[in-house]
Amino acid sequence: MSSAETEAVPFDAHGVEPIPPSGRDSTPREQFWIWAGANLAPINWVLGALGITLGLSLLETLIVIAAGNLVGCAVFGLFNVIGHRTAVNQMVLGRAPFGRRGAIIPGIVQCVLTMAWVGVNTWVVLDLVMAILAKLGLHGGLALEYLVAALIMAAQLGLALYGFYAIRSFEKYTVPLTVLVMAVMTVLALGQAELHWTAATAVNPGDKLTAVTQLMTAIGVGWGLSWLPYSADYSRFVRREASSKSVFWSSALGVYVPTVWLAALGACLASAGTGSDPSALVISTFGVMALPVLLLIMHGPVATNILNLYSCSLAVLSIGIRVARWKVTLAAGLVASGVLLVFVQADSFAHAFDNWMVSILVWISPWAAIVGVDYLILRRGHLDVPSLYAATSPYGLWNKGALVSLFLGLVAGWSWQYGLVSAMQGPLAVAANNTDFSWLSGSVVAGGLYYLVGRRSSSLPVAARSLENR
Repeated sequence: MSSAETEAVPFDAHGVEPIPPSGRDSTPREQFWIWAGANLAPINWVLGALGITLGLSLLETLIVIAAGNLVGCAVFGLFNVIGHRTAVNQMVLGRAPFGRRGAIIPGIVQCVLTMAWVGVNTWVVLDLVMAILAKLGLHGGLALEYLVAALIMAAQLGLALYGFYAIRSFEKYTVPLTVLVMAVMTVLALGQAELHWTAATAVNPGDKLTAVTQLMTAIGVGWGLSWLPYSADYSRFVRREASSKSVFWSSALGVYVPTVWLAALGACLASAGTGSDPSALVISTFGVMALPVLLLIMHGPVATNILNLYSCSLAVLSIGIRVARWKVTLAAGLVASGVLLVFVQADSFAHAFDNWMVSILVWISPWAAIVGVDYLILRRGHLDVPSLYAATSPYGLWNKGALVSLFLGLVAGWSWQYGLVSAMQGPLAVAANNTDFSWLSGSVVAGGLYYLVGRRSSSLPVAARSLENR
């Protein structure tokens, strides 16, 4: 790499300490590209088609997806604002409500899940690549699969090792081209489809409500909420003079636009009966040009994984492990590679594990509710940032009220969750005709209890510094 290129894309040597002003050179527009890139993924086609599979009409499916993501992405935008105003990563921000040691618990959860997601997402894109290569007549057996897996993992690990600035540059220059390809695919695919706007198989109110709640959790409100543990990890790099409004809209729209777009595309194709399988769509739409297009289709999962690897390293550092960030990222990549190897050798296990991972996302809404209530309501948008790192922090070591609220919120979320595995199908969900209000029940119980505990706690420290004093 030339010296000019090194200067243009500096190595990210930052850990979990607040980003100094000299390192905060990102723009709101770049934040948009980061989140848009991570959500321009084939999985959104499949999730969009879920509404049709559940029995909703195309019109009903589009309304649920568009309205639900308004809520989820708005909350996501708020969490990005917190990261911008503090210059602190998301898991360290959790020390305010949970305490310095109490925050280790969500930090460990985030670390483990992000490593697992890298393996899952790489397996998904690998499965897509192999399917398309097979339809193009390219067969190489297990050796070809291992080779493709190694190339994908090496690319995403290299970007994550280099850090935020490389991730930012990668997304900024590749997402616009990906958007262009996706736009062409959308026009060509819809031009061949005969849409059925009002046809639905769920006709009685009970079945329709069940379908709406399950879709809302999968690709409506739940989708934006699933990104909350990552948000501040990237918005902390946005330049100080950028307005909170610009940070909010760039990050919220970065998730909202591609998610709603691709989910709507998947719903339309499923409604037309042409299927939602991404590999089939690429082949039927582009024919012999499918191979170069495939490279761009792979962009979404790879863009997601570099965020998983980077945020995993920050989660590890947030729990108190003292080591260079890039070393943690490398270790996370090796673990994820091991997970991927197991998936390649045991496809049925990979499908089952993927279902478990989707169900485990129930932890995010109660955790996010506590963090949001603490910052927005109890502390009124002010934190003493240095105290988040102090050994004798006024935020304490363990906030039992927050941890108990988190536990009870998890129980409430699980109780009204209708997951893909039987163990994650709660009694309230089953009793209420398989509805899924997990994101709502978990956040209301956890956030409500923490608010009551925080209001009565005399130990809740008054912020010594405004978030803007960074």
